[in-house]
Amino acid sequence: MITRIFSKSKPINLIIVFFIIAIACTVSFFTIQNNTINLNAILNVSALFVGSCFAILVLNFVSGKNSLTQTNNFEIVLYGLFLLMIPQTTASLKLILANIFLLFSLRRLISLRSQKEVKKKLFDAAFWMSVAALFYSWTVLFFILLPVTIFLYTDSKPRNWLIPLTAILAVLLIAYSVCFLMGYNLVYYVLDGFKISFDFSVYNTPRFLIGLTVLLSFGLWALLFYVKNINLKKKSFRPAFYIIICTLLLSFFILVIAPQKSGSEVLFMFAPLAIIISSYIEIIREKWFKEVFFTILFLTPIIVLFL
Repeated sequence: MITRIFSKSKPINLIIVFFIIAIACTVSFFTIQNNTINLNAILNVSALFVGSCFAILVLNFVSGKNSLTQTNNFEIVLYGLFLLMIPQTTASLKLILANIFLLFSLRRLISLRSQKEVKKKLFDAAFWMSVAALFYSWTVLFFILLPVTIFLYTDSKPRNWLIPLTAILAVLLIAYSVCFLMGYNLVYYVLDGFKISFDFSVYNTPRFLIGLTVLLSFGLWALLFYVKNINLKKKSFRPAFYIIICTLLLSFFILVIAPQKSGSEVLFMFAPLAIIISSYIEIIREKWFKEVFFTILFLTPIIVLFL
């Protein structure tokens, strides 16, 4: 059945996911945005495709390296399906890059479980979060993960709190210097991104509503079991699962307050949701229910394309 195809990590699964992403990028750029086909458009779509594929590879590495899921490809397939379910998430290269940098930081935070190179990992995590904030201002909310991670993984020594600050200052100094030389107002750009909007009218289309409803309902259902099963995990692995939950909640908050809602802001939810739903699929005992659950997620993007 369909779950059996992705239950093991195989190169062919990655090819399938890349194909799904290619469809999502094409639909978003040419159908939803109604751009004409020319060389510049093809280059733009190619950049969006490469960025989305790279995010998949980073997610696969983070998940596998830190045992967030079992040795299967459910998380990358789900991520690809989410992109196709809401193709608008492939529309902004800035948000795709911000998401990649956040995945970099998430990788460093979760790897603190080994208790090796703690200072370096805290610096790297804060550094990549700061870079992400340059592309999308509201990603500064993910800085909340730093104190959460320090509390969960380290002894909370004062230097562990100061190290992320040095990384943030380093990024700001470099960014300000570059913008100053180019005559660009960095402060205005960053502050302008902190506007808040509760206008969800952009979401009011059958295609978007169906995709988002399936995504959130299935995600919420899986999250309940994800939280329930945390205590069954090894003690050393539990902090990573708490970090994933915090990441999801922060991503949802960004979705709610995003100043310019286009659908692309949903992208930040995809990585934690893919991990959480994958973990749920792995523990489903009834084969028929597992097949139905995954098949709905697999078919929904295809159905949405024809709306």
